[in-house]
Amino acid sequence: MNRRKMLYLISTLVVVVLFVSGWRITARSAYESAAYDVVKSDGDFELREYPDLKLAMTSSEFDAQGKDGSFMRLFRYIDGANQGAQKVAMTTPVFMEPEHDQVAGQMAFVLPQKYDSQAVPQPVSEAVQIQERKGGRFAVIRFSGRLNQETVKNAEAKLRDWASGAGLVCRNEVEYAGYDPPWTPGPFRRNEVLIRLKDETSSRQ
Repeated sequence: MNRRKMLYLISTLVVVVLFVSGWRITARSAYESAAYDVVKSDGDFELREYPDLKLAMTSSEFDAQGKDGSFMRLFRYIDGANQGAQKVAMTTPVFMEPEHDQVAGQMAFVLPQKYDSQAVPQPVSEAVQIQERKGGRFAVIRFSGRLNQETVKNAEAKLRDWASGAGLVCRNEVEYAGYDPPWTPGPFRRNEVLIRLKDETSSRQ
């Protein structure tokens, strides 16, 4: 390999490293993220313990980009469409639940942890509600790429197979989580499928 090619490869590598580092700093890592403890880790799979979380929630058809208006309803709430016109910090992830058992699908923003001890600004829109996500143990799979019906279906199937092999009993309901803005390139995206355990005591170690 001649000197020119070597310099080109080194320069390209430096640019890629700087891009990835900068992206992480300015995108996902810049936001507070919902807390959890990892009980067990196995490659892309994890068993997690979540505390109770406060959520701003709205009805949604499944669409990771919120093209049905769900994302913007939640964004307007944190941008000041609440009593007191307070700004609420954006957090990660954005939780999504598909429609099930005649219950409409939902999209939710996690409220910052400071609202555990402070009054939560109440939405001015009836389409946005403040709810609590009960803590507990969840089987989780992480994957990159686009978050859509095909990718979450495949991820859910893999997660249920893993959970079954690990002796975990999962509920039927499933949640999806996206950690990145829509313009994030697929390879850098962090997506997750989460399933609450039906019998949490069976998995305690």
